[in-house]
Amino acid sequence: MRVDVVLRVILVRREIGMIRKLKTGEYRLYSRKVDSRTGKRRNLGTFPTREGAEKHEREVQFFKRGRRHLEGSGSM
Repeated sequence: MRVDVVLRVILVRREIGMIRKLKTGEYRLYSRKVDSRTGKRRNLGTFPTREGAEKHEREVQFFKRGRRHLEGSGSM
């Protein structure tokens, strides 16, 4: 694997969550943080392909960080 691909994978896994393959062959995206009440990670969606889960992971990241950036870019 190329170094830039490996670094991107490491950064994505650290920032948002983790993707696990289920016994059914689908992929589930989990939150990075553990809920203090339940002791479990939050389910952020189940997807038929890993690419779909990674796409949703990027969308979550955009919503978390990108939205704040876009609000400040309006006219004065």
